This record gives sequence, structure tokens and C-alpha cells, in this order.
Amino acid sequence: MQQPEEKRPRRVLVTGAAKRIGRAIAIHLAESGFSVALHYNTSRKEAEQTARDCKGAPIFQADLADVQSIRRMFQQVREQFGLLDCLVNNAARFTCMDPLEISEADWDFILDVNLKSVFFCCQEGAKQMTELGGGRIVNISSLGGIRPWSEHVHYCASKAGVIMLTRALAKAFAPRITVNSVAPGLISFDDIDEKTRAMIEATPMRRAGRAQEVAEAVRFFLTAPDFITGQVLAVDGGLSQR
Repeated sequence: MQQPEEKRPRRVLVTGAAKRIGRAIAIHLAESGFSVALHYNTSRKEAEQTARDCKGAPIFQADLADVQSIRRMFQQVREQFGLLDCLVNNAARFTCMDPLEISEADWDFILDVNLKSVFFCCQEGAKQMTELGGGRIVNISSLGGIRPWSEHVHYCASKAGVIMLTRALAKAFAPRITVNSVAPGLISFDDIDEKTRAMIEATPMRRAGRAQEVAEAVRFFLTAPDFITGQVLAVDGGLSQR
């Protein structure tokens, strides 16, 4: 017998779900009762492992720097997974460069995925949610979108853009769709170096964050009252307050 529509698990697509924070978000949502779909670009092997850890979640490939690839993926999600109730825009790129040496290609490499793709994924996701009567979007920004980092100018600009995009879309998509953002601080994957140690020392909580903590913040926005929209939640141990 087919499960009643109102009792089915909510469908969520997580971009950049093969590794690191995206993987943690996908697994946590699957364990929390969501029906999860995973996006990846080149990390197919890792995406397949994450899919197994998410109770056999479907995976979808797309180059998020290409808008046509984004639209193709969302059409495949619609046909193979079903209309989305929720979307988590996690995929991002990160580079460290002297701002005097950033080229147009360097700028586009970051902004195309970190900001442009977030908008077009929100656009495609919102179209599906509108058909269902509502939904939830969570965009992963960064502490770098709140505080300036001199060697990450293009990255900071992209993540600050995600924060303002979140606020603007929260107004544009209301009242049916909520749009919020989670801004991680330093999240450790056993890759602590001299710079990250300095960040840890400056963090009031005196430690790096865990990917699971970011995942729990995402789940909060996906399950919170719909009166909460346009908000940014920093998961940074208090570093943004210093």
C-alpha cells in the first residue's frame, strides 16, 4: 500500500555531499528521517560511499559552475527522486591567494560555484517546492562571509554574497519557502596547521568545530517553525563575536 503523502519522509537534496561537511549533513539528515539525495561533481567513489551510509540514497552528478548542468540535475532529481521539499546548498570552492595576484579566472573559479550556483540551485529548488506548496532551503555560508580574511578576498566576497542572497530570497520566496544560512567557522578534519591553530586559540570555545555540529544546525533550520527565515546561524565557537 502506498504511504500517505502527508506521512512520507521529506525529500532533501544536499549539494557537495560526497565529502567533509556535505557528507556529514547528508548522513545526519538520513539518520533524522529525511529522504536524502546527494549531489557530486567529480568525487563519484566518495559519493557512492556516502550514499551507502545514507541508506542507499540516490546520487546525481553536476558541474555547478555550469547553469545548464544545474538545470539538468534538478530535472533528473524531479524524475528519479521526486519533487524536493528541502535543499541544502553546501558545495563550495576555497583557495588562498594574494589579492594582487587574483586573475579573472581565479575569481570566476570561486564565485561560479560559491555564489552563482547557489542562486540557480535555489531557483530550481524553489520551483519544485512551489509545486508542493512550500519548502525549506539552507545555504552554507562561512565565517569568511562575516569576517574579512586578507588572503581569501574572493572567497569572503562569495560567502558574504551567499548571506545577502539568503536574506533577499527569504523575502522573495515568502511565505511558502523559508531560506536560512549556516555559517561554519573552523571545522576540523584532522588538517590543523599553524594558521588554524591560531584560529582555535582565538575561538572562545578553544577548539575547532565538528562537521556534525554544522549538520545539526542545518537540521534545525529544516525542522524549525516557518516563522524563522532570512537568518544566519554562525557555528563558530563564538569567533565571529570577537
